[in-house]
Amino acid sequence: MKINIKRNGNELTVELEGRLDTLTSPDLEDELEDKLDDIEMLIFDLGGLEYISSAGLRVLVGAAQAIDEHDGDMVIRNLSVPVRDVFDVTGFSDAFDIE
Repeated sequence: MKINIKRNGNELTVELEGRLDTLTSPDLEDELEDKLDDIEMLIFDLGGLEYISSAGLRVLVGAAQAIDEHDGDMVIRNLSVPVRDVFDVTGFSDAFDIE
């Protein structure tokens, strides 16, 4: 999986490409560690994500909780059809702000 993180002031954009699963979700957690403290807007761009597992969803939930603790917002953009299907089946489509 490729992770591209861009910061613009208090906005952090995380672009993911490949598969976010049990093997790669720790990499994303490591990349996000200590980067969310002063972020007001966290954007996950999942346009290049082919697959997400429950481990990947758990990382997104953790990021949402961390952002919420700092009164920030999180949005998820550009879901591919297979990834959107996972969000729909698990009920996460209603739990996240998805554009």
